[in-house]
Amino acid sequence: MGTTLRHARRQRVSDGFFSYRHRKVTAIHGLFLDGVRIHLEPSLCRTHQPCVLDSASDPIGAKAKGLAKAPRKSRGNAASTGPESGKPRIKNYVLDTNVLLHDPNALLNFQDNNVLIPIEVLEEVDKFKRETSERGQNARTVSRRLDALRREGNLNKGVALANGGRLQIIFLSPPKEGPARDVMATGSMDNRILAQALCIQTHQRSRPTILVTKDINLRLKADVYGLAAEDYETDQVNLKDLYTGMFELTMPAAAIAGLKFNGEVALPTGRVRFPNEYCTLIEEGNLKRTVLCKVDATGTKLIPLQDCQNVWGIRPKNREQHFALDALLDERVKLVTLMGKAGTGKTLLALAAGLKRTVNDREFRRLVVARPTVSMGKELGFLPGSLDEKLSPWMQPIHDALEMLGDLNMGHEHRRAADMLRSGTIVVEALSYIRGRSIAHQFMIVDESQNLTPLEAKTILTRVGHGTKIILTGDPYQIDNPYVDVASNGFNYIISRFKEQALSAHVELQQGERSDLAELAANIL
Repeated sequence: MGTTLRHARRQRVSDGFFSYRHRKVTAIHGLFLDGVRIHLEPSLCRTHQPCVLDSASDPIGAKAKGLAKAPRKSRGNAASTGPESGKPRIKNYVLDTNVLLHDPNALLNFQDNNVLIPIEVLEEVDKFKRETSERGQNARTVSRRLDALRREGNLNKGVALANGGRLQIIFLSPPKEGPARDVMATGSMDNRILAQALCIQTHQRSRPTILVTKDINLRLKADVYGLAAEDYETDQVNLKDLYTGMFELTMPAAAIAGLKFNGEVALPTGRVRFPNEYCTLIEEGNLKRTVLCKVDATGTKLIPLQDCQNVWGIRPKNREQHFALDALLDERVKLVTLMGKAGTGKTLLALAAGLKRTVNDREFRRLVVARPTVSMGKELGFLPGSLDEKLSPWMQPIHDALEMLGDLNMGHEHRRAADMLRSGTIVVEALSYIRGRSIAHQFMIVDESQNLTPLEAKTILTRVGHGTKIILTGDPYQIDNPYVDVASNGFNYIISRFKEQALSAHVELQQGERSDLAELAANIL
């Protein structure tokens, strides 16, 4: 039935070799009895790669030679559990190149799990590091961080991360047969990364192995081969759960009267409201009587809105536009995000408020309007001329809005858009050259912000200097940037992160006012 191992040094069992432990152990077809686990020796495995068998701990203190140490602590939300301890297991996360190029901080976003980077990922990162784009910058950041971790230990054996996890560079050779060998045979870089993940899954069956990639097709391939695959969701925001910036509340008539006479009314306890969150106050028993107000900076009281009936010739046509103008004219609010579908008036409202506060009130030195240079559809190619001539096609929507505002103020002195552009009161810029700048005492509008990545959005906000107010406008349903989507764009990221801050305000515009045709097209197409 079995084999006695008192003097034998090595004996073949199942698909590997086990090492001599100076104890009498009986092995039957790879099952180890007598309470002792025997580890496969990596130099003698059939695949010639480090392996570890499925078990929790060695009662005689033997340590496995493998890709990572046995799990000591686990993620609180891990799904799988160990067979002996009942505690969640540490997972192996294999990262694709696009995850690191999307977020260089991804190495630290997997808690106390193992972060595995195939050697092919380093090769791909090296190809992008010379680019002057954001992708090239991220590639260089990843290389520098890996080099810093290299000084702390051998990346091949694994280096501890600051968040309790472990980082390791892997370069395994696929076995002579099996799915990993079949995938590797095609030779493409994606398939080689997939093969590395399959090897990890084969060698460490005791730990769940998950391939993390933003490539949908690669996730589909992984599913075909029985490998779990996920999208990188750390910086993603579900649009259905996105903060709207407003709510409705029913109060007695006496409380509404107190808001009008005293300028404030206490919020009911029991639900947390964010600063500068806008409210439609409805009188009990009379649903037609409403008052528009907002939460104060402390988040405990409701206060009335400013008078926004005529802002550079613009009058609000619905309550959301009234909310937006109040946020744009509030001196305490330094960051305003306006979200809405096409034709809701996001850009027009921001420009009107900016012109009023820059030209009339002289609170800012100039009005700066910028937008990402991302085209809809196929690129036109090289554009000749100076920088202003090159930017003219991209900034034409801004000029259209300025012309409309100029028409509303015909006959008024110093209010024609062309004159203000020539005098430098209004400056139209591209975001490509914003890095390194310090923008102080300016009213800044960033249009089409849904095309920004989270890192680009962070770069823009960190350029804001003293006395500057910045407005981000965007529509998550009109994204032209191929590297972001409705859940991972920087616009949604900023909204979700700043909703609790007293210096920011967010308004979601819902009703289109451009024209009946534009509103109908936005709703049914």
